[in-house]
Amino acid sequence: MNKVVLSSDEAVSPIFDGATIMFGGFGLCGIPENLIAALVRKGVKGLHTIANNMSIDGVGMSLMLEGGMIDSHVGSYVGENRLLESMVISGKLKMTLLPQGTLAECIRAGGAGIPAFYTPTGVGTLVAEGKEVREFDGRSYLLERALTADFALVKAWRGDSLGNLVYRKTARNFNPMMATAAKVTIAEVEDLVSAGELQPDQIVTPGIYVKRIVKGETYERRIERRTVRKA
Repeated sequence: MNKVVLSSDEAVSPIFDGATIMFGGFGLCGIPENLIAALVRKGVKGLHTIANNMSIDGVGMSLMLEGGMIDSHVGSYVGENRLLESMVISGKLKMTLLPQGTLAECIRAGGAGIPAFYTPTGVGTLVAEGKEVREFDGRSYLLERALTADFALVKAWRGDSLGNLVYRKTARNFNPMMATAAKVTIAEVEDLVSAGELQPDQIVTPGIYVKRIVKGETYERRIERRTVRKA
């Protein structure tokens, strides 16, 4: 059945105070910019967010930090966002850091219905504090719990009216697995096409996972950290 194409504001209308939300993307690539902007306009509070990183100051999820919308965050990287860094250091934001591969597998496991898994990553470090350690074949492993959410806000390059999604390059990081790990997945797409226009073998996220779909309006092609050669 074709999904009803909603505006960004309509799509985030069911999101409530205190919800747990996953945000797809990697750096500035593949983040659901329009949905985040709509969420900022909605002004919900007490959110528990899951994302690899929070973009850079003044962009994307950082706007939610500025608005005091986030109570806790699970992620892998904070290095490009000074506001996030300062809030964590000052104790204003509860932050759980996971190794990037572990974070990805926690989300994938959540979408696959796997409650927990063992990994050697993090053994003997701060990551291991409070976690079960078990030995397999002479090597120590940490027990990591799967991650799920009330909502997942994901961004795709192309999508069709059935909710099938295709991602492009780095934007494929985290978006596909998050789309499977939430009760309600809301997809923002750059190019919305009719059912049947996507090649079946190109589809990464089947439409069965997508509850709401939004046609993105505007995108700013930013560079996270510009590096140039000396003249």
